[in-house]
Amino acid sequence: MGILQNLLFTICIALRCMTSAEGVIHVTGYVGSEVNISCSYGQGYESYEKYLYAGKYWCGVTRTGTDIYTEVMLKLVQDSCCDTVTKIESYEGYSESVSCPYESQYQNNLKYICRGNRPSACLQEALITSDTKQNGRFRLDDDKVLFTVNGTFTVNMSSLTHNDSGSYLCGVQRNSDLDVFSAVELKVKEWCCVKSIKIKGTVGQPLTLQCPYPPQHLDKGKFLCKGEHRTNCKDITSQSRFKLEGNGSSSSFSVVITKLEEADAGTYWCGSDSERRPGNYTKIQLSVDAGQYVVYAVPAVLLLLICVLVVAVYQCKHQKVKDGKAVMNRNAENEEGLEEVTAGAENNIYGNEEVVRYKQQSACNNYDDVGEDEPDYENFTTSEEVYCNENFHRR
Repeated sequence: MGILQNLLFTICIALRCMTSAEGVIHVTGYVGSEVNISCSYGQGYESYEKYLYAGKYWCGVTRTGTDIYTEVMLKLVQDSCCDTVTKIESYEGYSESVSCPYESQYQNNLKYICRGNRPSACLQEALITSDTKQNGRFRLDDDKVLFTVNGTFTVNMSSLTHNDSGSYLCGVQRNSDLDVFSAVELKVKEWCCVKSIKIKGTVGQPLTLQCPYPPQHLDKGKFLCKGEHRTNCKDITSQSRFKLEGNGSSSSFSVVITKLEEADAGTYWCGSDSERRPGNYTKIQLSVDAGQYVVYAVPAVLLLLICVLVVAVYQCKHQKVKDGKAVMNRNAENEEGLEEVTAGAENNIYGNEEVVRYKQQSACNNYDDVGEDEPDYENFTTSEEVYCNENFHRR
């Protein structure tokens, strides 16, 4: 009889417990993380003892007679996300935008983004939320569009570095359940992978540069700029000596420099991406040879001495030439005077031929007379003596 009474009491207690249950609390948590369970109770029970017991979870409020309790349904999921990942590639120093979709029912909910792949800690470690909108290099813009199925919030990251590469989670907060996430994988490339070309030209000569580009960029605008780094790269296609020529038959275009100058030496970048992403650049290092125009560095003092010496040598040579011309002129004048004198002398000789002959005869006769006075030599000339001697020898 006692056993039957105990069994009826147990069944009675079970029925009373079932009828006293007030709905079910659904809770979802991440494996290895903590979870919060909120248990509600009616007014007037603030000072009563509350508890949660194991096995099948129950929220309980102790009171005289039958306790008040609520069943708790706990669901655990792995602390990782997600099956689908959006991959984005960018480059150091550039900005990149990450688009994060969400359902329109969460339009007014808090949005955020964090690094890593742990949903349980994402909100606590958020880089930026929709409440702050701007945090250093990160900016969040929520594109709220009414009467649409899905919305999008965008996170812009500026001045990217290689360390920004990694996993990111876009999150939308939900009050009654786990937050909703979408995964992003960002890869920031370094400048080591940009194609580089070295080329050499000569001053005054034309030069052609070849710039390859992807086939899908056939109809995109081409560019050429000069600068040691992409941040100070200046467009020079407006200069008349630089001309871009497209090549529809191959994935490259040409840059023709009509006449090279020494100042053209330096680093150039050419490509076909309007945003000038470095992955689509070609780096050209141009050196310019002076050719036959060789310039030597001469100290100012030495250069002055050389100039003075050159001037002195020139003046000396000029004076010698001047003096030589003067001597030649004087010789020519002397020769003309000598010819006049000689011609006059000959005329005098032939004009006085009879007198000369007479004098010669007289002189010769005087030499024949031995013992007579010596002849008078005043009026005798060398020619007279010659003729006298000639007559003497004939005798």
